[in-house]
Amino acid sequence: MPNLYTEHDFRRQSGIAGVDRTREKGRTPFRKDYARLTHAASFRRLQGKTQLFPGTESDFFRNRLTHSLEVAQIASGIASHINATDKSIGLIDLDLVQFAALAHDLGHPPFGHNGEAALDEMMLGYGGFEGNAQTLRIVAVTEQKFAANAEGTFSGDHGLNLTMRTLASVLKYDEEIPRERATTGLCKGYYASEGDLVARIKSAVAPGFAGRFKTVECSIMDLADDIAYSTYDLEDSLHGGFITPLGLLQGLYRDPVLRKAVFDRTNKALLEVKHAPLQREEDVAKCVEGIFANLLKDDTSLTNGGPVDDFEAGLDALGRDTILARNSLLRNQFTAERVGSLIDAVELIPNPQYPQLSKVRLSHEATTKVEVLKHLNFELVIRSSRLAVVEHRGKDVVRDLFKTFFETEGKLLPDDWKQSYVEAPTEAQKARVVCDFVAGMTDRYAAEMHERLFGRGLSIFKPL
Repeated sequence: MPNLYTEHDFRRQSGIAGVDRTREKGRTPFRKDYARLTHAASFRRLQGKTQLFPGTESDFFRNRLTHSLEVAQIASGIASHINATDKSIGLIDLDLVQFAALAHDLGHPPFGHNGEAALDEMMLGYGGFEGNAQTLRIVAVTEQKFAANAEGTFSGDHGLNLTMRTLASVLKYDEEIPRERATTGLCKGYYASEGDLVARIKSAVAPGFAGRFKTVECSIMDLADDIAYSTYDLEDSLHGGFITPLGLLQGLYRDPVLRKAVFDRTNKALLEVKHAPLQREEDVAKCVEGIFANLLKDDTSLTNGGPVDDFEAGLDALGRDTILARNSLLRNQFTAERVGSLIDAVELIPNPQYPQLSKVRLSHEATTKVEVLKHLNFELVIRSSRLAVVEHRGKDVVRDLFKTFFETEGKLLPDDWKQSYVEAPTEAQKARVVCDFVAGMTDRYAAEMHERLFGRGLSIFKPL
């Protein structure tokens, strides 16, 4: 059986080799990296960051931490499925896959994508901001942990001091974000400040490779995230009463702009994984009908089709349409069956020359279902006026905090961050310090800090 991992993968960011696995039985370098992540402050703070709905609304709704745990479980399921059905590239390490999944949202700032847009706007002239780039920066730079370096001394200059292969597992977009941009609009990639590190990662993991870099573990994490997003975020939307199955279909059938947007984005995703695109916009609605077929099918036996029967049929349809919002057992069964069927539909696309850069994808039918639900939920829920109001306010909070910390030259930052600001040699690096601090805030901490700076928060005794 091929060996998917080499000794170069186990070299750590500091330059030292991974642990001697003969002396530390049962604890591989990837398992050690997994442990370092789960004990990191940035990982704990995910519990205070919104996934879809603010946690203050209900403790039922997922946050970034619970979402990441679900993504890790799905990613582990995908890797186990591949290990059992296709050994052409060797066995995929489950600890490494779960690390990638648990870490994938570390870089998300408070208040979701609007917070991300606000920080990117503030950083246009200083290298930009993007959640995935921030994730790499957190594990490689800002999340401090004492680790032995090549000289045997101790240093906190290497973040969590992870192995090269582990760092590669969160390198989702192989593109350097420009140092300066004139227009807004997120650029997916990594920061120029981590450019040298990315080059070292590529050299260690796939020496000589010249194409678009993305490891198989990162590909699994990305797919698991899509599955979770299209299933569990949908569950939250159903539970919150934002949507119903018939409501989804009504939006597709009666709103041609919505239907075309979902159709176009679904086809873009299909083409990216080399699947044939849908031919008709109506296929999008047919896909949704298929997903909810068992819930929406009419089991009644109406005889004459008169007005009374029509009324009863309408009541029956209404009951079946809202049952996922009211019946938690049925909702759990629905999501469990969906996730299980999607994991079974995953297929490996091996790369014979560089097996570590192999990819995974869903079957055509499963990809279509995931993308349709993902984009429908985005258009009907995330872009709804009720959520837009909350997120718009969050954007103002993030923007105000960044401006205040930067314009006061870091004087309002906590002591350790203030020291980093003072020691930063350039304006761009000082801006990045402020950006790192704001991005690491939870929603609640950001709101409280904003209130202290701009509201009635007059106490000087509450620590920063």
